[in-house]
Amino acid sequence: MIARMLATFARLDLRLLAIGLVAPIALGCQSLGDHKEKHIPQYGRIDPSQPKELQMVSMPPYVIEPPDELEITIRPALAEQGITNVVVQADGMVDLGFAGDVYVAGLTLAQVEAKLQQHFGAIAARKNIREPIEASVRLVNGSQSKFYYVLGTVTTQGRFPIQGNETVLDAILVAGLRSNSLPEKAYLVRPHPSGGADQILKVDWFGIKERGDTLTNYQLFPGDRLVVPGGKPAGLLSTLLGGG
Repeated sequence: MIARMLATFARLDLRLLAIGLVAPIALGCQSLGDHKEKHIPQYGRIDPSQPKELQMVSMPPYVIEPPDELEITIRPALAEQGITNVVVQADGMVDLGFAGDVYVAGLTLAQVEAKLQQHFGAIAARKNIREPIEASVRLVNGSQSKFYYVLGTVTTQGRFPIQGNETVLDAILVAGLRSNSLPEKAYLVRPHPSGGADQILKVDWFGIKERGDTLTNYQLFPGDRLVVPGGKPAGLLSTLLGGG
């Protein structure tokens, strides 16, 4: 009985000794990791002129793209063509049944209305209908083709639908932060045509989160990429010791 107790205490001493030896190493590795994180660059510059929280702007005219769903209303109705819900196909066309196909991708809603008035006006002329043709086009179920993107060290990396009033804070909350996320290094990248100047906006995360500073809580636009860098994931021992 005494021998078993002594053996148990001996094993316990060895475990405590191992933890005592490994803990400083783990903490040292954590300090090294923190040192490396401080040297992770944050790209971009702060641009006070950009639309942001409390100073948002209206979105530019909506440009139709696949797979947007449209409600098309024609007056007077021609044959069976009154109100029709159609989805913009991958080739940019909408199928109007007996009225044929019409290319709408890349056009605004107002431009599609004008194009449909011409299209159905020609049909009306062949049918000897003299009343002026009116066309109304609206989005069904909101945008299906406009997104912003959150990339990097976040819980859910990917694309998110944009409604018109999202900000950097919204994007980070939707994507979610991980234990090794570095939102204080985050930056926003705006798409531009090939050969154009890069537009990279620096994000002051602590200002947004802790001081309610709206300066870099930029309004998001379709195609924006918010990048959240990350540090090295905490190891199991470091996590157990409170390091991550």
